Amino acid sequence: MSDAVNRFYNSIEDANTKSQSSLIEFFVYFLTVELGQDVAAPKDVDQCFRDCDLTPPKATSVRLSEGTKGTKTKPQKYIKSGSGYKLQRHMREALSKKLGAETTTIQTSATLRSLEHKLPDGSAKLFLAETLDCFEAGANRATIVMAWILAVNHLFDYILKHKHVEFNAVLAKNTDKRVKVTTIKQRDDFSDIPEGKFIEFCRSAGVVSNDVRKILDQKLGTRNTSAHPSGVKITRSKVIDFVEDLVENVVLKYKL
Repeated sequence: MSDAVNRFYNSIEDANTKSQSSLIEFFVYFLTVELGQDVAAPKDVDQCFRDCDLTPPKATSVRLSEGTKGTKTKPQKYIKSGSGYKLQRHMREALSKKLGAETTTIQTSATLRSLEHKLPDGSAKLFLAETLDCFEAGANRATIVMAWILAVNHLFDYILKHKHVEFNAVLAKNTDKRVKVTTIKQRDDFSDIPEGKFIEFCRSAGVVSNDVRKILDQKLGTRNTSAHPSGVKITRSKVIDFVEDLVENVVLKYKL
């Protein structure tokens, strides 16, 4: 969470002048809105302070609890829910306005960076981190191409580990001459299968569901558009959708 919360902290105007109580509000926003957690536990808020090289407040849980009590002059800030807290609607909207439209890029970057923390340590996590570096540098096309590589390579690994026999059984029935291999013996053999056919074989072999097949077909079209010079503009919103869809519905769904 360290990278994501630091980017968020840097998006707060004059963050270094904010009181600890004010920063608690922002970090609850970060945890529940940006990272999408149901609630923010006091220990998670304290960790945000530490990740930003700040000293956590004393008795964060007490401050959060006090924020659930409103007065005539001081509206209620938080709602207690289970083991944590979330912002009252008016507080959430007020903080959103304070962050401002100019910080949208930083906030959406933090949202994508939260995907990193769902992946186990290893080469895939490092590759996703580099993919998101491209996004934050404004290299939208490169982000899409790299995210596609990440998802397809994940499927290669998944097939070799869990669906090798089933995939080869479907491959053996193939009559399309564009496919230059009749059986997968090693990882490099996948390169002899056109990506569209690979997706088709994945569905026939039960590697992916039909819904995921539709996602892959759509994303392949986007990748093809992005990977070649064209007049089509690749917007940041399209990139965000592309990365989130592939990570959530392929990389995280089909566990190795």
